[in-house]
Amino acid sequence: MLTVDFDRLGLRPGDRVLDMGAGAGRHSFEMYRRGADVVAFDQDAEELSGVQDLFVAMREAGEVPEGAEADVKQGDALALPYPDGEFDRIVAAEVLEHIPADIQAIEELARVLRPGGTLAVSVPRWFPEVVNWKLSEDYHNTPGGHIRIYTREELTDKVVKRGLEHVGTGYAHGLHSPYWWIKCAVGVENDSHPLAKAYHQILVWEIMKQPKALQLAGRVLDPVIGKSMVLYFRKPE
Repeated sequence: MLTVDFDRLGLRPGDRVLDMGAGAGRHSFEMYRRGADVVAFDQDAEELSGVQDLFVAMREAGEVPEGAEADVKQGDALALPYPDGEFDRIVAAEVLEHIPADIQAIEELARVLRPGGTLAVSVPRWFPEVVNWKLSEDYHNTPGGHIRIYTREELTDKVVKRGLEHVGTGYAHGLHSPYWWIKCAVGVENDSHPLAKAYHQILVWEIMKQPKALQLAGRVLDPVIGKSMVLYFRKPE
């Protein structure tokens, strides 16, 4: 389930791309499939091992264009091991809300982005996230959990002050917000609750079958209660 719109990011075959906080690799795989030269960057070595295995499987299955490359790198978001201007595109999806020193992380992203390059940052949207926090302490009060809730204005200001231009905003996963409200209401770990189970089946149906009715519902709900906010930025030439 992708959060970032790669057309809005300006992704093209041959672009060198950093997926910062790649996690299980959902955005890395799609960018690799589109012909980019991808680095999946994360601090979790175990997840990166799985990402690397799938990169290899994609190559062997002929799912990527000739010449596209992909690799993984374990490291610290506050000290990216790359020179200035290394990347054409950067994706930082659902990661800044976990990092105490978010400004330092943003400074690093701005540093390694080339002039003229683009950055997509996604975080939980303010309203759906506030509802989750009010319904459940366990939702965010866990090791490595969410430590802040961004407004669009706050996050935009933090990135713009690091020298980038804000060029667009999008919202995603409108169908997912009600699911998390249910989870927070009945217990975040209570996957066996009938209402949580039923809604989860709807989301699985959406992801696996992509029925037109749910696609339409998502397009209607994304701008209203989309769980994720995606901000797009460009580094001036």
